[in-house]
Amino acid sequence: QVRLVESGGGLVQAGGSRRLSCAASGRALSSLSMGWFRQAPGKEREFVAAIRWRSDNTYYADSVKGRFTISRENAKNTLYLQMNSLKPEDTAVYYCAARFLDFSGAYYSGSTYPDWGQGTQLTVSS
Repeated sequence: QVRLVESGGGLVQAGGSRRLSCAASGRALSSLSMGWFRQAPGKEREFVAAIRWRSDNTYYADSVKGRFTISRENAKNTLYLQMNSLKPEDTAVYYCAARFLDFSGAYYSGSTYPDWGQGTQLTVSS
């Protein structure tokens, strides 16, 4: 089992930037496919970004493409989500999620990932 701990959330003004981190333990990050999801109040959880095991291919939701970047630093066992040009609609609790080795299903589906962090709140003020 993988333990995931997110950090980096907080309050930021619209147009600003923020970097979220997700520290993994229990397995080497290099052996994991990873995803970021978010859930806004009163809404369902939605896919944000994913990075594939071995190839490091990245995938993004249309709503964040060109503004967010997912990356990993295997030496630190840490996943990142760099968020630029933030909008109030990006306000949500952000979760990282992990799957050992490759995606067995759709990278954008929460059911693909067995392991989840506790989430970090990001609030974007207008």
